[in-house]
Amino acid sequence: MSTTEADALHGAAWFTSSYSNDQGGACVQGARLGGEAMAVRDSKDINGPTFVFSGSAWSAFLDAAGSGALDQSSRG
Repeated sequence: MSTTEADALHGAAWFTSSYSNDQGGACVQGARLGGEAMAVRDSKDINGPTFVFSGSAWSAFLDAAGSGALDQSSRG
């Protein structure tokens, strides 16, 4: 992570995924950073690791998730 990304994370406006719930399951938070980058972290461990994706990498992930390419049932 670059210094610029670390600075952006310090003041990031985090939001909880609409797919998360209060049942203790897989809760994800995201923050949009400059340059279309996206930061993602576990909402149950906000001081833990944060993953920062470029805009193109985040778009590719969303496309794959939306198409079902990441569904476990689609794997052989």
